[in-house]
Amino acid sequence: MVMYLHALLSLLLSFNIGSGVVSEIIIALLIALVLFIVFKMGKFVIKLVLGILINSILGLLSIFALDWLFGAGIPLTLPILIATALFGLPAVFVFVILRLFGVPL
Repeated sequence: MVMYLHALLSLLLSFNIGSGVVSEIIIALLIALVLFIVFKMGKFVIKLVLGILINSILGLLSIFALDWLFGAGIPLTLPILIATALFGLPAVFVFVILRLFGVPL
């Protein structure tokens, strides 16, 4: 990310925009805009990753708890654990419904 900002800054400095003060103000505004966009995107990505991670952890904990506490009969095979890790609680819900309808897992 720093490389991109450095490249943008060097590109902006290579242009002859006008007088010294005006060009410095334009460059400062452009850098502020780029930093604002980068931080907004970073905040969105962090929020998305944390949401997926929490959902996955809750899904794995709930599938183990359902099997241990209630004997739900959901086999803890690799495909079921991978689906639960990827999709979290909705995957556990689907496996419980399938198990209630007698679909072999």
